Amino acid sequence: MPSNVNPTVRRRRLGQELRRLREIKGMTAEEVAERLLVSQSKISRLENGRRSISQRDVRDLCGVYEVEDVRIVDSLMQMAKDSRQQGWWHAFGDIPYSVYIGLETDAASLRVYESLIVPGLLQTRQYAQAVIEGMWPEATPSEIDKRIQIRLKRQDRLTDPVNPLRFWAVIDEALLRRVVGNPQIMADQLSHLAELSEMPHVTLQVLPYDVGAHPGMYGKFAILEFQETMDASVVYLEGVTSDLYLEKANDVQSYAVMYEHLRAKALSAEHSRDFILGVAESLRATNSPPRQREADDTPARPWTERS
Repeated sequence: MPSNVNPTVRRRRLGQELRRLREIKGMTAEEVAERLLVSQSKISRLENGRRSISQRDVRDLCGVYEVEDVRIVDSLMQMAKDSRQQGWWHAFGDIPYSVYIGLETDAASLRVYESLIVPGLLQTRQYAQAVIEGMWPEATPSEIDKRIQIRLKRQDRLTDPVNPLRFWAVIDEALLRRVVGNPQIMADQLSHLAELSEMPHVTLQVLPYDVGAHPGMYGKFAILEFQETMDASVVYLEGVTSDLYLEKANDVQSYAVMYEHLRAKALSAEHSRDFILGVAESLRATNSPPRQREADDTPARPWTERS
């Protein structure tokens, strides 16, 4: 097993295999929990890959499921060992959304809808800092800097020369109009968006105000898809204190259909680029210093004499 294996993905695959073995045995998660004298929630977390799993856990579960093939047990034990390795994000310490970063790092494609904030993978450093400071007012300078560094590191997926992330974003006009930081920072951010949208694996569409009501009004979401067929697609919903990951086929399909409706209502990629650049230009015009009136030897006429 390669040393750079993604631990998050390994946990997911291991959890899926353990769930398959349980279902073959015809047991419920509650029955397994009773046999092992653990909580049912632990079994569920192990199976959905949200919790680190030890080789001892694998051994105990294989015992309950009466797995007699030594090769299968050894393979699962190795997966458990690999799943406890550290990804690049662990170097930054405790990160509340580390599960998502692990999934994003291994994803083949990502579709996002954002209504208020420029997607993290598309943010400039200055915009990211202004967003983090505004959304997390009690953060220390070191905490802010850590989050900025993580966000910028995540963006390596877009510029990976070998396996770049296929990225599609539908963004609401509202996030283009909200001036984050100051007009110059926002204008630079919008120009950056337009530049990134020129990349062949990046598609960016703007959902203008005049489309009225649309499915995205439920809130932002992301759909992650993976190269390996064994890795099911995931819908990610970000929360303030906790996040939600949807992996059931029906749930993923519902969000995929919703995304198609958003794409259909949004401007084309070309028109979106022009729209974004137009907003950036208006911000720069607003932010430019007023032109000083040229000296004129002839005094201006009183308004009463003007035609």
